[in-house]
Amino acid sequence: MANTQLQKYGTLSREQLSYLFDRFSLLISQPDFKKRIVDAVNDKQEPVAVTTAVQEEILLEMGIEPSFGLACLGKVNMTYENDQDLMIRYYRFVANEELACDEAELGPEGFAEKLHSQQKLHEQQLEMLKYMRKFHFDDQSAILEKLHHQTEDANFESEASILSAEQIQEIVRRRVSPLFRPSQLS
Repeated sequence: MANTQLQKYGTLSREQLSYLFDRFSLLISQPDFKKRIVDAVNDKQEPVAVTTAVQEEILLEMGIEPSFGLACLGKVNMTYENDQDLMIRYYRFVANEELACDEAELGPEGFAEKLHSQQKLHEQQLEMLKYMRKFHFDDQSAILEKLHHQTEDANFESEASILSAEQIQEIVRRRVSPLFRPSQLS
């Protein structure tokens, strides 16, 4: 296909993005792709260079100028911010790319260990959220605000995304003014 026929303007449609996400997901699960990215890591190349090259190949297959398509990918969260389904698919696409890079960089054992750690973290987060639901909405907001500041202060390290039951209780306790305690109605 001649360069003059490639899409270079406008934006990528929802259908084009969906195709790109699906095709990329299929390709990165293939053994030859995994080998290609591992070979790049072994050659001291960035694994994201390989994933980007694959995205460019898909865009060319679709009749889209690769640099234009990649620029559109960088704007998906603004262009389609109100399309919840597409945004979920986009973040899954980004997560799949990160996982492919991690798998190549860490090797089978390191990657399995990372997945196990992430699973454990997600379980802890779920337990924390279940515990938080026992509190009043205003208390939940205060807890989430504290969690936001904590993760921000820790430069968004995943371990900072957890509060213990004791920390949650302390946040709630501090919210209650010592001068005003609602009395229990009999």
